[in-house]
Amino acid sequence: QVTLVESGGGSVQAGGSLKLSCSASKIPHVRYYWGWFRQAPGKEREGIASMSSEALNKGYRDSVQGRFTISQDNAKNTLYLQMDNLKPEDTGVYYCAADPWPFSVNAKATSLQYWGQGTQVTVSA
Repeated sequence: QVTLVESGGGSVQAGGSLKLSCSASKIPHVRYYWGWFRQAPGKEREGIASMSSEALNKGYRDSVQGRFTISQDNAKNTLYLQMDNLKPEDTGVYYCAADPWPFSVNAKATSLQYWGQGTQVTVSA
């Protein structure tokens, strides 16, 4: 059974930083794609950043470009999201997602196969 476990969420003031981690196990594909989605209260889940398991094809939502950085450690099967200069509008539950097929930040959340349980990020003004 595939598991994705997020950690690193918390509460920060605007301008602060957080680093999220997603530990993956038992993904039954040699090559896959993974990334981060965010769901704000009352809004749909939206893609934030994505990349391939080969660390290629990195993509970001325009609103986080230049502030967020997606990366991975293959030896640890872990995906990261470094979030700098956080804004109140970054508040939400952040989910790690993975799929054997390529996806961009514009992908519909319902189309992706594997999900973590989410971690809360709260940014205060």
